[in-house]
Amino acid sequence: MSVIYILLTVSVIVGVAFFFIFIAAVKSGQYDDSYTPSVRMLFEDELVKSETEQSTHTKTD
Repeated sequence: MSVIYILLTVSVIVGVAFFFIFIAAVKSGQYDDSYTPSVRMLFEDELVKSETEQSTHTKTD
């Protein structure tokens, strides 16, 4: 029975450690997207066209 308590304690400690490592990675900018903004300008016309088409379709309905 004492093995269950040890396993639960170790698993909670490992879970908390991974959580703090994840928070540190997010704060340091590990998951910032630096690729999409450089490519977004290539596809901006398609987004503007689709938005204007949707707005004209909603106005006529």
